[in-house]
Amino acid sequence: MSPLPTPEFPIPIHDLDAAGKAFRFVVRAAWIRGALEGQDVTAAGTDGELDVRVSKSGTDVVVHGRLKAQLELACARCLEPAKVAIDQALSVLMVPAPATKSPDAEEYEFTADEADVATYEGDTVVLDDVVRDELLLELPMIPLCSQDCPGISPPPTPDADEPSERPIDPRLAPLLKLRDQPSIVSASAQSQKPQKSEKKE
Repeated sequence: MSPLPTPEFPIPIHDLDAAGKAFRFVVRAAWIRGALEGQDVTAAGTDGELDVRVSKSGTDVVVHGRLKAQLELACARCLEPAKVAIDQALSVLMVPAPATKSPDAEEYEFTADEADVATYEGDTVVLDDVVRDELLLELPMIPLCSQDCPGISPPPTPDADEPSERPIDPRLAPLLKLRDQPSIVSASAQSQKPQKSEKKE
């Protein structure tokens, strides 16, 4: 069995009390790329910040703070990279995870109130999943590289008045030479004029 990855944002519970304690983490661009792998979004190349104040009441842990990050995804109009700045307040209630049940026990079901509460296990609160979910929730429905983005430019249509750029068949070269000689063209035009019939007296 491969070892579990080291948490990026761990908070030891034994350091907490009711008054709360401040924690500051660097949200590394490399971690964002790994956490969002498989999504149509990645880090914009710069690290973010996670500033939180964490307090404990009994076994419950309350997390308040702010998450900042720079993400990059495709513009909905032109498909070029669009940068999205995340600057969002964070508020999470962490409760102990339900104890592991035996295989013959009924499956545990979360209530409506519990659905909005994150869980932790052991003596450490890990905010990795909370941060990842917050990044995804803050993505815009229609990302734009700029509000004035015109979208994908259509290919230029050929102008009917412009001469064709198609190469000329070399077998027609002799005819083209004849066409470009004015004397021959003039003689040919004269021969095609209708001749007037002479009137008889």
